[in-house]
Amino acid sequence: MRDVFIVGVGIHPFGRTDARTGLQQGAYAVRQALADAGVTWGDMQFAYGGSDAAGNADTMVGDLGLTGLPFVNVSNGCATGGSALFGAHNAIRSGEFDLGIAVGFDKHPRGAFNPLPADWSLPDWYGDVGLMVTTQFFAMKIRRYMDRFGITERSLVRVAEKAFRNGTLADHAWRRSPVDAETIANSQMVSDPLTKYMFCSPAEGGVALVLASEKRAQALGGMKVRLRSVAVRSRPAGSFEVFAPMVDIDNGGSATRLASGAAFEMAGVGPGDIDVAQLQDTESGAEIMHMAENGFCADGEQEQWLAEGRTEIGGALPVNTDGGCLACGEPIGASGLRQVYENALQLAGRAGARQVPGGPRLGYSHVYGAPGVSGVAILER
Repeated sequence: MRDVFIVGVGIHPFGRTDARTGLQQGAYAVRQALADAGVTWGDMQFAYGGSDAAGNADTMVGDLGLTGLPFVNVSNGCATGGSALFGAHNAIRSGEFDLGIAVGFDKHPRGAFNPLPADWSLPDWYGDVGLMVTTQFFAMKIRRYMDRFGITERSLVRVAEKAFRNGTLADHAWRRSPVDAETIANSQMVSDPLTKYMFCSPAEGGVALVLASEKRAQALGGMKVRLRSVAVRSRPAGSFEVFAPMVDIDNGGSATRLASGAAFEMAGVGPGDIDVAQLQDTESGAEIMHMAENGFCADGEQEQWLAEGRTEIGGALPVNTDGGCLACGEPIGASGLRQVYENALQLAGRAGARQVPGGPRLGYSHVYGAPGVSGVAILER
């Protein structure tokens, strides 16, 4: 198996861009990534791409160029971007190709996501009683976790406050104004214990990553961030996931724990080796739970970690340095690739005002989607 490198990155700002379709935002990100790598669309030997609500990714060839390359459409919920990266990584790692691209984009309408039970192999009654409302699910999951492990509402506030503070430093973030702790805590309650500032919003945006074999990366001579591992896993029995119709009294495993374990094993490193991490933060509670599910701390230790500022940009393990989903919003197809984009910039020393000090060497990204699919990528400078 061959080493795989990220040699170019591109992003379309997240938020709302009425003047561009989702596909156009994806193509915008592709052009940025190609320019960053010093290559052309005609040089691409393959592409993997996806979106949830903005059309088939392969149709962007009408805009970028009809070169005949194999273009694989990916649809895997919020893990779409991570899954596209998984495919692109393996295409080069296997030796089949030397240069390709992973792209994700989306353009969601305003308001909450509106999933249909039938699309998730669930009966209509599951939606009729409100269980398809993701805000309710996330609230139930974090409330159960808080009761079991002693996490307080103050920790939920700290996660959101950090996210909006980091977002002010990221040009691509949607929410670029800080929000103070009192405002977050006292804002409208959406689903107890989560207030409106503790949730991310459906959004728009696009991200593209150009990947290359080591030989091709050396020839290009620009950015060269190694993909140490990429893993995607689905839910095991007994896991407590979005749109899961049942849950064991004692939690079983989780897709995240499986993906994290596989990625660490493939990379030959452990949680203590990671210098910067991007974790799925659909809402404040998700970041807290995912700190433990990805192996960075024990359940319940997050309370102390957050109080001591360990996940701040200058902390022991900076988490969601660009503000994560809370500040950037979540265009489903692009979100997982945004995390990898951010880590690539951090490792390359190109993150500007939000640059993690000390020259980070290993970056970790984790994306999670319904109905229990998780993707993890570990990058190395």
